[in-house]
Amino acid sequence: MPKYLFTGTYSVDGAKGLVKEGGTNRRAVIEKMVGELGGKVEAFYFAFGEHDVVVIVDLPDNETAAAIALTVAASGSVGIDTTVLLTPEEVDASGKKSVSYKPPGS
Repeated sequence: MPKYLFTGTYSVDGAKGLVKEGGTNRRAVIEKMVGELGGKVEAFYFAFGEHDVVVIVDLPDNETAAAIALTVAASGSVGIDTTVLLTPEEVDASGKKSVSYKPPGS
């Protein structure tokens, strides 16, 4: 199953909700949502710095990842970034694919 990295930054209202409901509750909500979509949460962490929350999930496909990202963003409580993650084996396989490319201006 493809892996995705979601990073999020809470809005003021989102941060207030997190303080009120707690971190373990937020993790449980995300695990339930992902599970109902046929996926699994591999890691869930809160963080200092650029992002407030970091989540790595296994999901069935890009459409499911996009549905999560759009729904979370539309809530207005969290700004979200989504990154598709590749395994080392996937990178090895991609290096063996023949690609015809002409750089701009060449």
